Amino acid sequence: MTAEAAVVLPVLVLFTAALLWGLAAAAAQIRCVDAARAGARAVARSEPEPAARAAARAAAPDGARVIVVREGELWRVTVEARAPGPGGLGLTLRAGAAALAEDTVGEAAP
Repeated sequence: MTAEAAVVLPVLVLFTAALLWGLAAAAAQIRCVDAARAGARAVARSEPEPAARAAARAAAPDGARVIVVREGELWRVTVEARAPGPGGLGLTLRAGAAALAEDTVGEAAP
């Protein structure tokens, strides 16, 4: 019985650590999605780009990179962050959101 416990216990510890790491990465991904949406809403409301970046950074994980770009009638906000991970196993998480610019709403198409 002792030999089995010596084998199973490290496996259970490793499984628990992997599960916790996965949950932390999932939570960070959700924060990236929320941050991208917050930034897109801000620029769509014609708030200045620095204010939109600040809104996105406030919702993003620490150390996240926020990119705000206007492409025609759309504002695109991308948030990238490193997920916590053991050693060099961290993942780069990315989420994006787009919103129609407020100054184009209601314009007639040519």
